[in-house]
Amino acid sequence: MAEVLMPQMGADMSEGVLLRWLVAPGDRVERGQAIAEIETDKANIEIEAFEAGTLQRTLVAEGATVPVGAPIAILGEGGGAPAASAAPATAAAAPASTVAAIVAAATPAAAPAPVAPMRAVGERVIASPVARRMAQDTGVDLSTLSGSGPGRRIVRRDVEAAKGRAPVAAAPAAAGNGAAPAAVAAHLEPLSRMRQTIARRMGASKREMPHYYTTVDVDMTDAVALRRQMNALDEQSKVSVNDLIVRAAALGLALHPEFNNRYTEEGMSVRPQINVCIAIALEEGLIAPALLDTNRLSLRDLGQRTRDLAERARSGKLTPEEYSAGTFTISNLGMYGIDVLIPIIQPNQSAILGVGAVKPRAVVRDGQIVARDMMTLALAADHRASDGAQGAQFLAVVRDMLEQPLRLVL
Repeated sequence: MAEVLMPQMGADMSEGVLLRWLVAPGDRVERGQAIAEIETDKANIEIEAFEAGTLQRTLVAEGATVPVGAPIAILGEGGGAPAASAAPATAAAAPASTVAAIVAAATPAAAPAPVAPMRAVGERVIASPVARRMAQDTGVDLSTLSGSGPGRRIVRRDVEAAKGRAPVAAAPAAAGNGAAPAAVAAHLEPLSRMRQTIARRMGASKREMPHYYTTVDVDMTDAVALRRQMNALDEQSKVSVNDLIVRAAALGLALHPEFNNRYTEEGMSVRPQINVCIAIALEEGLIAPALLDTNRLSLRDLGQRTRDLAERARSGKLTPEEYSAGTFTISNLGMYGIDVLIPIIQPNQSAILGVGAVKPRAVVRDGQIVARDMMTLALAADHRASDGAQGAQFLAVVRDMLEQPLRLVL
């Protein structure tokens, strides 16, 4: 017999929500097989069986919030008698030392009273395409909802929560001609788990890490031309501009490991792997899963792995290592037309690279003003782990590789 525990996906994770069981008591499972889906602060992740066996019983019900390290199921050999996931039945069968944790985890907290949305008359309803489609299918009036997404954007969970709930009447228009509209009181909207985590982690990063910043302009004309040629030769394995940047940064980290290592009070934590995190925008917020051993990937392999990573991040299929093993991050807002991004370092890392858009600019070459495809990179780094001169040298390496892009494919 062995306990399956709620895993820790990241240093600051303290609990997770067991969304659903993928197997039932009595089912045979193999090592590496997904047995449950959990929700962490930043993603939905499948838990895999650490060994082959039979699921003897589940210890927590779907929807329960479970502390990290608490048992959620019993795995063993032989047939298991199906058992309900209710807390009272399972707590009696659990080890005495974990009964309290299981019961507390499986007992749902009282749901907060719904907050009536305060939407001004005529105010535009901002909602994701998924939320709009769900609202249309279920008859939910989006104008009565308060969005929990970025910028009060209505997302899927808001529509799901509104199913079967009586609609809240919109604020009445002001009576009379020319009458001033009545003042609308401000109200608090609950933060999503992801937004709470982002707020906590980014706040801690800015408080605890002395950031310094360096920027450099990169001539991407030749890199863009190389990408165009590569994609014309193989349309099935296309390479993006971001792939070129990730490849250049990974090779630069191999030459300047101070941006891959991490400062601790006891000394520098030297990391043997270069795992570059790629910032991916989800409806609920930002997530940055890691490409493992990034510097060992060819440019085409890197492109394929990045696309796969983004798809699995959006569908909640990331592995624990991809979620927590990152050593450096790249955040690219170029697709939004942003010229310069000054980012915040992720906790447990020492640097992050912000990427702006590739745009034609007038520059001087050989005494002549010409149009070139230019891009601005901004490095934010922990001053405890490196100095400005080292940051400038690292950015120079990344710039030179992008301006001589054949170095990225050799």
